Amino acid sequence: MPNVKDIIVKKPSAAEEATCKTWPIWKCGPSTFKWEYTEKETCLVLKGEATITDGTNSVSFGPGDLVVFPNGLECTWNITEAVTKHYNFG
Repeated sequence: MPNVKDIIVKKPSAAEEATCKTWPIWKCGPSTFKWEYTEKETCLVLKGEATITDGTNSVSFGPGDLVVFPNGLECTWNITEAVTKHYNFG
């Protein structure tokens, strides 16, 4: 079972950023919720800040970060500043 240590957070290349900007947008205000990934998600954070925890470890990200969540990850999102992101599953 993957955990938050398996989440990839990096700055995207220009090509990666251009690809991400063709994806749909998801927005969410400050909140805390549980989430289970049933497939891999890649996203480019445009605005906001969030911390993801699996109960043991956590990872945070914000504007400009390219984030890859592994399939099978069970976690809790804590959005501290409203998030806007491009996302893609698969």
